[in-house]
Amino acid sequence: MYCYIWEYVVNEHSRERFVQEYGPSGSWCRLFRQKTGYLGTDLLQDRADPRRFVTVDRWASFDCWRAMREEDANEFDRIDAECETLTESEREIGRFDGDWGDSAPRGAPR
Repeated sequence: MYCYIWEYVVNEHSRERFVQEYGPSGSWCRLFRQKTGYLGTDLLQDRADPRRFVTVDRWASFDCWRAMREEDANEFDRIDAECETLTESEREIGRFDGDWGDSAPRGAPR
């Protein structure tokens, strides 16, 4: 499994629209659901700061994610530009591989 995680600080007046766009019925998930290997997206809100959100997009493999980015670059960029006004800041936390089975690192969930 491949996933990438982003952190957003949302404009105070844009929180509802941000949740709509980044949630399970939003533009991002609609785009991703059309693609082979898309496993889902989690939208998480910080309890201490209700303007701070994290998204975790899960794909079967890096290659599935890369194919989506290559095939849908224009649509991805269009959605990204539309959603840019909803946030004060955004940053990539990282890109991660998972699902190691029995060879999981010490302390990793099995």
